[in-house]
Amino acid sequence: MTATAVVFDPFSQDFFNSPHEIYRRLRDEAPVYYSPEYDFYALSRHDDVAAAFKDHDTYSSAYGVDLAQVRKGEVTKHGGIIAMDPPAHRRMRSLLNKVFTPRAIEARRELVTSTIDAVLGRVNPDGFDFVQDFSARFPVEVMTIMQGVPEADRQQIRLWIDDFLHRDPGQVEMSEGGLKSAIEMSVYYYQLIKARRKDLGEDLLSKLIESEIEREDGELTPLNSLEITEFAVLLGGAGAETVTKLLGTAAVVFARNPEQWQLLLEDRALVPLAVEELLRYEAPAQYNVRRSMREVTLHGVTIPAGKPVFLVGGSANRDPRAWTDPDTFELRRDRAEAQNLGFGYGIHSCLGAALARMESVVALQKMLDFMPRYQVDWAGCRRVNMQNVAGWSNVPVRVLD
Repeated sequence: MTATAVVFDPFSQDFFNSPHEIYRRLRDEAPVYYSPEYDFYALSRHDDVAAAFKDHDTYSSAYGVDLAQVRKGEVTKHGGIIAMDPPAHRRMRSLLNKVFTPRAIEARRELVTSTIDAVLGRVNPDGFDFVQDFSARFPVEVMTIMQGVPEADRQQIRLWIDDFLHRDPGQVEMSEGGLKSAIEMSVYYYQLIKARRKDLGEDLLSKLIESEIEREDGELTPLNSLEITEFAVLLGGAGAETVTKLLGTAAVVFARNPEQWQLLLEDRALVPLAVEELLRYEAPAQYNVRRSMREVTLHGVTIPAGKPVFLVGGSANRDPRAWTDPDTFELRRDRAEAQNLGFGYGIHSCLGAALARMESVVALQKMLDFMPRYQVDWAGCRRVNMQNVAGWSNVPVRVLD
């Protein structure tokens, strides 16, 4: 029987459902994969993906971070910090690093805890949707409270984000509805920022308004409202999606690996390790897209200059060349074996990683208290269909006595 060629289609239902068998074949059969259908290349082995994340001269972010943007071949003017290369990226990153200091993150622990308690207090333990009723609700509350978004508008931010990230099978470009949501969210933040300039507070938007950034000529100037809007949209999106998807995955993965859940019940000190293993095992962001700035030859395949290149971190984190028994979910795994790429790597590693980790640790601890034994209604589980994001939109659960 003739073996079929491996096909990597990140816009297919097969990919949305579970990409890991495809990843295995990519690593083994086509470590530098070319898609004739979409005209992109993809790196899937850990060594290659990690190296590419750190090589911004070869793999540029300045043309956008998804296929639709990158294949246009134009430097993105309004992509925010994730669509920048040095030195512009360095200047923006240094500004935000001042806002996301370890002390500033730790100061939010009480907010995170009280928000989680409030959301959990509203669910029915006899039956609730873990994602829709819990993990999708509190992360966006936390981030939008930090941004100073009025209470009535906070969940609307999440709905806009879900809308513009959604992709139907085969859909590369943002839908009309998704574009409308992206515009509405940007306009909302722009207007909020203009209003906040007249009434500064202790929120993130106020801090960005008061900040100055070093420009190309070395001059220090304040950020304009459009620049702050780009930050706000990015932080709102990342703050809502990452923890939501990570915890939805946690509910599913621990139900499938009850012995690992029992380890947590017996030893709460393992909770931070559980977050790291979840990030490795099934990270919310499965890939990032870059543009090749020069011709590169790897594994006998030449990537021409000017092509979209997928850096498939979700595959790299399951690479047996880097990890021992990578398809096993194991809390006590040796973390020194390889770099966990769950939050990216290099200059574009996730800016809010410390906040996301802290939220996830607190949420897992609260889960252990609230639902030490639980049951998943597998028939009601639904995965998300989203650009580069893996996770669950619905996970019905019931707390057992």
